[in-house]
Amino acid sequence: MSLSFFSTVHSKNRSGLSSTEAPIDIYFNQLIIYWSERLLSPSLRGSRWHELVVFGIKQARAASFGGSLLALILLTSFFEFNTIARYDLLFLGAIFIQAMLLILKIETWKETQVILLFHIVATIMELFKTHPSIGSWQYPEACFFKLGNVPLFTGFMYSAVGSFIARSWKIMKLRYTNYPPLWITIGLAIAIYINFFAHHFIYDFRYMLFGLIGIFYFRTQVYFIVYQKERQMPMLLAFVLVAFFLWLAENAGTYGNVWQYPNQAEVWQWVSLGKMGAWFLLMIVSFVLVSLHQKNTLFSDQ
Repeated sequence: MSLSFFSTVHSKNRSGLSSTEAPIDIYFNQLIIYWSERLLSPSLRGSRWHELVVFGIKQARAASFGGSLLALILLTSFFEFNTIARYDLLFLGAIFIQAMLLILKIETWKETQVILLFHIVATIMELFKTHPSIGSWQYPEACFFKLGNVPLFTGFMYSAVGSFIARSWKIMKLRYTNYPPLWITIGLAIAIYINFFAHHFIYDFRYMLFGLIGIFYFRTQVYFIVYQKERQMPMLLAFVLVAFFLWLAENAGTYGNVWQYPNQAEVWQWVSLGKMGAWFLLMIVSFVLVSLHQKNTLFSDQ
């Protein structure tokens, strides 16, 4: 499957998202340009290896919230806490990270409001999944800042997914063609969310949902800027790639003993690949919520 290149930036990417770049993002863009034009060999400049490196840098920037929180999770796994519970420290740390994103204007207040909505939606799901009668997973440590069986920092783990999507939209100047109508994507997101609860009592419709996602997004292409030129990728492939890295992050989180699945209570083991499907579905919910704030790039010219 090839990726296409275009020599110009699409007009849809000259307004909205690009005009709201944070000063720190502009600075990093200038560093990339300086490295590419002054330090990099002309024979490598603009090559696929060059763009792969730039792509990785931009994606790491987009994942600044999630990466910082994951680093904090892994770092705190090496220490014992007496004066403050580990989960409470993670909660305060997550608030600090979110505050810094706003102070540095890396995220706008409107973006944070959308991400907060996903935070609330995911926390409700956490309350259900960790209930003793369901027991999908558990948080083994005690803490003060919690709701039911759910430490309050957990909502920020889902916020990190929304933050990554919103940041990628801005940094990579995303636009789309053949995007499904909003009423379809909203209905699909609602159906996915309901199934996370309902499959414990009735039939699990996840495979039907996978099929519907495939049907509705089959023709959708996502366009993004890596270095000067615009590339495109099938939207379904982008969804799968993000879900895969979320699955890797989940393995890191369980390895850090922040939460446990029933089969990890005695000894840590890899989270099953089936959980990647759950992240795929949950990411659709997050993407649809963020997309409501970025409608100007969803229906760009063919």
